[in-house]
Amino acid sequence: MATVQVKDKVFKPYLSEKQILAKIDELAQRINRDLAGKNPLFVCVLNGAFMFASDLMKKVTIDCEVSFIRLKSYHGTSSTGVTKEILGLVDDIEGRTVVLIEDIVDTGRTLVGLYESLNAFKPESIRTAVLLYKPDAVECEVSLDYVAFEIPNDFIVGYGLDYDGNGRNLNDIYVIC
Repeated sequence: MATVQVKDKVFKPYLSEKQILAKIDELAQRINRDLAGKNPLFVCVLNGAFMFASDLMKKVTIDCEVSFIRLKSYHGTSSTGVTKEILGLVDDIEGRTVVLIEDIVDTGRTLVGLYESLNAFKPESIRTAVLLYKPDAVECEVSLDYVAFEIPNDFIVGYGLDYDGNGRNLNDIYVIC
């Protein structure tokens, strides 16, 4: 893996696709064990989690359903502090086990807002599957059930994560130089 340029920023290799897929396999095995017989609804938070969700769902072998919501909270390399819902959930989740699939948890505000919104629809439970978690950036209490990687509070791109809409298509994850 060599450095990559995304727009005006240079990024160096951080996590290879091989490392990512190995962790996803571990998460899927835990999910298959923990949620067997529950027919959970997996809710992928777009745009960033699409690659993670795709690879995770290939390894989930239990009966389940998949849906999508779209949120936006970043501009450039910084969180705006405001989460904007672009595309909402249309599925009935009352009494269901819901698994939110998130690309990254940094401040935690997006996840807390999602929990509050979804709890109004009375799901049986809400769990989270998170590719990347930045514990040093967390500003509010969050409950994370399945975490692939804990990482420092650095800006990253690739594997679905972007810089102003660019870099999502990279197979690996890169950190800003």
